[in-house]
Amino acid sequence: MSEQTNLGGSFTLPNTSITLKRLGYGAMQLAGPGVWGPPRDVDAAVAVLREAVASGINHIDTSDFYGPHITNQLIRQALHPYPEELVIVTKVGARRAEDKSWPVALSPKELIAAVHDNLRNLGLEVLDVVNLRVGGVHGPIEASIEEPLTVLADLKRQGLIRHLGLSNITPRQFAEAQAIADIVCVQNQYNLAHRDDDPFIDELAKRGIAFVPFFPLGGFTQLQSSKLTAAASAVEATPMQVALAWLLQRSPNILLIPGTSSVDHLRENLKAADLQLPPQMLADLNLIAATAKR
Repeated sequence: MSEQTNLGGSFTLPNTSITLKRLGYGAMQLAGPGVWGPPRDVDAAVAVLREAVASGINHIDTSDFYGPHITNQLIRQALHPYPEELVIVTKVGARRAEDKSWPVALSPKELIAAVHDNLRNLGLEVLDVVNLRVGGVHGPIEASIEEPLTVLADLKRQGLIRHLGLSNITPRQFAEAQAIADIVCVQNQYNLAHRDDDPFIDELAKRGIAFVPFFPLGGFTQLQSSKLTAAASAVEATPMQVALAWLLQRSPNILLIPGTSSVDHLRENLKAADLQLPPQMLADLNLIAATAKR
């Protein structure tokens, strides 16, 4: 058994018996370059997944369109039969085209096929949590999600899905979804430099709903990166560790899914859960997003 950290504490998804460690693992990077095809080293990918679980992680984020199919097949190879406490969260709503692009796939036929692809490649009879991914590659797009979410709600009633979440959405779309199905989590881009969802996170926290940010270091300007690097140096940590620690301290409903294909990098990320940033540093880091406007 690997040395364990506290993984940032835990969070129970609303109206469920699922309690997740706040620091989880995102499996997207296990596929080949561009999230396409198999990894260069299958044994290394399997080792990362097993190390994650051995370290106490009980939340793995994935999708069958990673690869496609490759990431879920690796998860099954590495971890099946799954530990009882392990929660695998997947997403549907996109697919991979032959040109390696990520077109939307929100028709009833595509969504139903995607759920069955996830079930088959993960070796499961029911999916713990399925996120409906909407919007575009550059962020959410304000449009109705009633039709695709109704399809997933029906699959939930059929017993193929236990719980539903949303990805790449706006607050208005979340409000629309609440009238269709219980939503346990929201997965949007958010980090020190991209904080448009600050009010949204606070509203979800009041409702006891998890917020799962992706791209914890994505889109930083050179000035923002230099400020983060300076903070990391001051606490003898890496920039990624500081960025993750800031997210954990930002709000108790934030759950993290940093990804990596390296066991050493995974262990490095896990140490972020034990990093307490001092108040003045938090205040300085909170100003990073404003530097993009200068």
